[in-house]
Amino acid sequence: MEPSEGLLVPSGHGRTIRTDAHEVTFKVTGEHSRFASSFEVVVSPGFDVGAHVHTRSEELFYVLEGELEVLAFEPRVRTRDDWRHWESPTGRRTVRAGPGTVIVVPPGCPHAFANRTDEPARMFFQASPPPDHERYFEELLDILDAGGPPDHAAIAELRARYDIEQLTPLRHDAEHA
Repeated sequence: MEPSEGLLVPSGHGRTIRTDAHEVTFKVTGEHSRFASSFEVVVSPGFDVGAHVHTRSEELFYVLEGELEVLAFEPRVRTRDDWRHWESPTGRRTVRAGPGTVIVVPPGCPHAFANRTDEPARMFFQASPPPDHERYFEELLDILDAGGPPDHAAIAELRARYDIEQLTPLRHDAEHA
Protein backbone atom coordinates (compact mmCIF):
# COMPACT_ATOMS: atom_id res chain seq x y z
CA MET A 1 0.00 0.00 0.00
CA GLU A 2 1.38 3.40 -1.00
CA PRO A 3 1.58 6.15 1.60
CA SER A 4 -1.08 8.82 1.19
CA GLU A 5 -0.13 12.41 0.59
CA GLY A 6 -1.84 15.57 1.69
CA LEU A 7 -2.48 18.63 -0.44
CA LEU A 8 -0.40 21.78 -0.09
CA VAL A 9 -1.59 24.91 -1.89
CA PRO A 10 0.96 27.73 -1.46
CA SER A 11 -0.04 31.35 -1.03
CA GLY A 12 -1.00 32.86 -4.37
CA HIS A 13 -1.80 29.46 -5.92
CA GLY A 14 -5.06 27.84 -6.97
CA ARG A 15 -7.37 28.33 -9.95
CA THR A 16 -8.89 31.82 -9.93
CA ILE A 17 -12.19 33.00 -11.39
CA ARG A 18 -12.63 36.79 -11.68
CA THR A 19 -15.70 38.96 -12.23
CA ASP A 20 -16.26 42.67 -11.61
CA ALA A 21 -17.94 41.82 -8.31
CA HIS A 22 -15.50 39.33 -6.80
CA GLU A 23 -12.55 37.02 -7.29
CA VAL A 24 -12.68 33.36 -6.22
CA THR A 25 -9.54 31.22 -5.92
CA PHE A 26 -10.18 27.49 -5.62
CA LYS A 27 -7.89 26.17 -2.88
CA VAL A 28 -9.37 22.71 -2.15
CA THR A 29 -11.91 21.02 -4.42
CA GLY A 30 -14.00 17.87 -4.25
CA GLU A 31 -11.14 16.16 -6.07
CA HIS A 32 -9.06 16.47 -2.88
CA SER A 33 -11.62 16.49 -0.05
CA ARG A 34 -14.77 14.59 0.80
CA PHE A 35 -15.47 17.17 3.52
CA ALA A 36 -15.53 20.63 1.91
CA SER A 37 -14.54 22.85 -0.97
CA SER A 38 -12.33 25.74 0.16
CA PHE A 39 -11.89 29.09 -1.52
CA GLU A 40 -10.20 32.44 -1.00
CA VAL A 41 -12.62 35.19 -2.01
CA VAL A 42 -11.92 38.86 -2.67
CA VAL A 43 -15.14 40.87 -2.30
CA SER A 44 -15.20 44.16 -4.24
CA PRO A 45 -16.56 47.38 -2.72
CA GLY A 46 -20.31 47.61 -3.28
CA PHE A 47 -20.85 43.85 -3.71
CA ASP A 48 -23.84 42.35 -1.86
CA VAL A 49 -24.37 38.61 -2.37
CA GLY A 50 -27.99 39.00 -1.24
CA ALA A 51 -29.61 36.96 1.50
CA HIS A 52 -29.98 33.33 0.53
CA VAL A 53 -30.41 29.90 2.09
CA HIS A 54 -29.28 26.33 1.34
CA THR A 55 -31.17 23.20 2.36
CA ARG A 56 -28.11 20.89 2.19
CA SER A 57 -24.94 23.01 2.31
CA GLU A 58 -23.07 24.13 5.40
CA GLU A 59 -20.69 27.09 5.08
CA LEU A 60 -17.88 28.68 7.02
CA PHE A 61 -16.53 32.19 6.38
CA TYR A 62 -13.34 33.60 7.95
CA VAL A 63 -12.61 37.27 7.30
CA LEU A 64 -8.91 37.75 6.50
CA GLU A 65 -8.76 41.43 5.46
CA GLY A 66 -11.15 44.34 5.27
CA GLU A 67 -14.69 44.47 6.59
CA LEU A 68 -17.93 42.79 5.59
CA GLU A 69 -21.47 43.28 6.81
CA VAL A 70 -22.82 39.79 7.56
CA LEU A 71 -26.08 38.07 8.41
CA ALA A 72 -26.50 34.50 9.71
CA PHE A 73 -29.94 34.05 11.29
CA GLU A 74 -33.61 33.55 10.51
CA PRO A 75 -35.30 36.97 10.66
CA ARG A 76 -38.69 37.72 12.17
CA VAL A 77 -39.81 38.70 8.67
CA ARG A 78 -38.07 37.89 5.39
CA THR A 79 -38.42 41.07 3.33
CA ARG A 80 -37.63 40.63 -0.38
CA ASP A 81 -35.78 43.89 -1.01
CA ASP A 82 -32.94 44.27 1.51
CA TRP A 83 -31.58 42.16 4.38
CA ARG A 84 -29.68 44.97 6.13
CA HIS A 85 -32.48 45.72 8.58
CA TRP A 86 -33.48 42.15 9.37
CA GLU A 87 -33.72 41.19 13.02
CA SER A 88 -34.00 37.76 14.60
CA PRO A 89 -36.73 36.85 17.12
CA THR A 90 -34.06 37.16 19.84
CA GLY A 91 -32.99 40.66 18.71
CA ARG A 92 -29.92 39.67 16.70
CA ARG A 93 -29.02 42.05 13.85
CA THR A 94 -26.42 42.19 11.09
CA VAL A 95 -22.84 42.80 12.18
CA ARG A 96 -19.68 44.35 10.78
CA ALA A 97 -17.14 41.54 10.58
CA GLY A 98 -13.45 42.41 10.56
CA PRO A 99 -10.30 40.27 10.31
CA GLY A 100 -10.44 37.16 12.47
CA THR A 101 -14.24 36.92 12.48
CA VAL A 102 -15.67 33.45 11.80
CA ILE A 103 -19.23 32.89 10.58
CA VAL A 104 -20.67 29.35 10.49
CA VAL A 105 -23.91 28.81 8.58
CA PRO A 106 -25.81 25.54 9.02
CA PRO A 107 -28.25 24.25 6.39
CA GLY A 108 -31.54 26.17 6.45
CA CYS A 109 -30.05 29.36 7.95
CA PRO A 110 -30.49 32.55 5.88
CA HIS A 111 -27.18 34.34 5.39
CA ALA A 112 -25.58 37.16 3.42
CA PHE A 113 -22.46 39.28 3.19
CA ALA A 114 -21.78 42.67 1.65
CA ASN A 115 -18.78 44.94 1.31
CA ARG A 116 -20.10 48.42 2.12
CA THR A 117 -16.61 49.97 2.34
CA ASP A 118 -14.38 51.57 -0.29
CA GLU A 119 -11.72 48.82 -0.01
CA PRO A 120 -11.77 45.17 -1.12
CA ALA A 121 -12.30 42.56 1.60
CA ARG A 122 -10.76 39.09 1.58
CA MET A 123 -12.14 35.96 3.20
CA PHE A 124 -11.57 32.23 3.42
CA PHE A 125 -14.73 30.32 2.54
CA GLN A 126 -15.61 26.63 2.94
CA ALA A 127 -18.70 24.90 1.57
CA SER A 128 -19.75 21.38 2.40
CA PRO A 129 -20.42 19.04 0.74
CA PRO A 130 -18.22 19.48 -2.32
CA PRO A 131 -18.39 20.08 -5.29
CA ASP A 132 -21.65 22.13 -5.51
CA HIS A 133 -20.08 25.55 -4.91
CA GLU A 134 -17.21 24.82 -7.27
CA ARG A 135 -19.60 24.02 -10.10
CA TYR A 136 -21.86 26.95 -9.22
CA PHE A 137 -18.96 29.45 -9.45
CA GLU A 138 -17.77 27.96 -12.77
CA GLU A 139 -21.21 27.99 -14.37
CA LEU A 140 -22.02 31.47 -13.04
CA LEU A 141 -18.85 32.80 -14.66
CA ASP A 142 -19.92 31.24 -17.97
CA ILE A 143 -23.26 33.08 -17.75
CA LEU A 144 -21.63 36.39 -16.81
CA ASP A 145 -19.00 36.07 -19.56
CA ALA A 146 -21.66 35.61 -22.26
CA GLY A 147 -21.70 39.37 -22.90
CA GLY A 148 -24.52 41.85 -22.53
CA PRO A 149 -26.66 42.16 -19.43
CA PRO A 150 -26.73 39.14 -17.07
CA ASP A 151 -29.28 36.47 -17.99
CA HIS A 152 -31.34 36.54 -14.78
CA ALA A 153 -33.43 33.50 -15.80
CA ALA A 154 -30.28 31.42 -16.37
CA ILE A 155 -28.85 32.57 -13.02
CA ALA A 156 -32.12 31.68 -11.22
CA GLU A 157 -32.08 28.20 -12.81
CA LEU A 158 -28.42 27.77 -11.85
CA ARG A 159 -29.14 28.71 -8.23
CA ALA A 160 -32.06 26.27 -8.04
CA ARG A 161 -29.83 23.47 -9.36
CA TYR A 162 -27.14 24.17 -6.77
CA ASP A 163 -29.32 24.47 -3.65
CA ILE A 164 -29.41 28.28 -3.49
CA GLU A 165 -32.72 29.95 -2.68
CA GLN A 166 -32.14 33.66 -3.25
CA LEU A 167 -34.16 35.71 -0.72
CA THR A 168 -33.00 39.24 -1.60
CA PRO A 169 -31.29 40.45 -4.80
CA LEU A 170 -27.58 40.12 -5.48
CA ARG A 171 -26.21 43.62 -6.10
CA HIS A 172 -22.96 45.20 -7.17
CA ASP A 173 -22.71 48.96 -7.08
CA ALA A 174 -19.18 50.19 -6.40
CA GLU A 175 -20.40 53.80 -6.54
CA HIS A 176 -22.82 53.31 -3.63
CA ALA A 177 -21.13 50.94 -1.22
